[in-house]
Amino acid sequence: MMEIKVIGIGGIGCALLPFLARYLNYRGERVRITLIDGDEFQRSNADRQAFGTLGNKAKVKAAELAREFEGLSFRAVPEYITETNIARHLQEGDTILLAVDNHKTRKLVSDYCEKLTAMALISGGNDFTDGNVQIHIRQGGRDRTAPITRFHPEIRDPQDRSPAEMSCEELMERGAPQLLFTNLTIASAMLNAFYSTCEEKLQYGEVYLDIIEGKSNPLKREGEREP
Repeated sequence: MMEIKVIGIGGIGCALLPFLARYLNYRGERVRITLIDGDEFQRSNADRQAFGTLGNKAKVKAAELAREFEGLSFRAVPEYITETNIARHLQEGDTILLAVDNHKTRKLVSDYCEKLTAMALISGGNDFTDGNVQIHIRQGGRDRTAPITRFHPEIRDPQDRSPAEMSCEELMERGAPQLLFTNLTIASAMLNAFYSTCEEKLQYGEVYLDIIEGKSNPLKREGEREP
């Protein structure tokens, strides 16, 4: 069974999940999608996040998707990814779609993925009108594309904190404004990378996007060279 882990069910996660599920459902493959997020949906985010009810984002969205796509298996993990639970949630062979809004969690996931023999990590993030998607592929214990920390010092040496380290008050106040259209653009680019990876046709390791300038700039980001 193909295992897909989606970490972060916010603006980007909400945008990509229905289309990912629809694509996989009609391919007829055995797939389990695990949604991981410790956050609760707030109506103040309804301008860019789609939830039918209040509650934990992973639980609510997993239930919604399960009702619509009966051919797939969905599992909700109502937790933030931390150093103490990451080994329980991410395993060898996983495809990981990382859609969080902090560098601390990105580094944690990236560092852990570097220890796995085989996995695919697709990480997306954005500011208000621009953003990027990074793809780290490991096969046979070798990097086929670069880890997401290699070309991004802000991820390699994060200056922020993960949501698991914040108080309820801090969680309510955190985060810069985001735009639905940019979330959709990043989600689409993540799905493009997912498809290309599954078809073994991926030709880049990162792509920068800007919705105002209409830019989509792919970069190679090569991994280890063959001996």
